[in-house]
Amino acid sequence: MQAHVVKRPVITEKTLFLANTANAYTFEVQPSATKTQVAKAIEELFNVKVTGVSTVMRGRSMRRTGKRRTTTIVPRKKKAIVTLQKGQTIALFDITGGNNA
Repeated sequence: MQAHVVKRPVITEKTLFLANTANAYTFEVQPSATKTQVAKAIEELFNVKVTGVSTVMRGRSMRRTGKRRTTTIVPRKKKAIVTLQKGQTIALFDITGGNNA
């Protein structure tokens, strides 16, 4: 099972726009994961057909935290933008069901 490859969905205004217009969904994945592993994991988790995977590596960075403003290292992250077959969706990214007026 490849489900451990996917860490969490990335839900922002930009990713929701991509999901609604380009049928592309964004997930944070393990830094060592390959595009093939990501595609198989998404297909297993959500029962959809993946047509393409793009990955972006975000390098590690320094961040100052705490009362004494000590520096900590934020580890590197990898995002995968997964494109699905036409007509398929992932309900996790659907925001049209709310009654917010």
